[in-house]
Amino acid sequence: MPVYFIGQVKIDDAEAYNQYMEQATPSVIAAGARVLAADDHAEAIEGDWHGPRTVIMEFPDEASFRRWYDSPEYQAAKAIRLPAADLRAALVHGL
Repeated sequence: MPVYFIGQVKIDDAEAYNQYMEQATPSVIAAGARVLAADDHAEAIEGDWHGPRTVIMEFPDEASFRRWYDSPEYQAAKAIRLPAADLRAALVHGL
């Protein structure tokens, strides 16, 4: 069953965040994930929305997601992102 990683991002340091993206992207591709949406102008319909960037990625299953998220490659990229942006994220299971 596919799972979806949904992230809301408030970027504080665009240059560092771009470095994160350059490093993280190959790990996403290697994990077999697909980026379904990436929008810098998400429109909140109800409630508060955190940050202007929203990203939705699809992984084949939760195990694939966990292997990607816990991988040394992604953890190295994440270390670049942490001081550069505030991320709120959720993992949603598909039907």
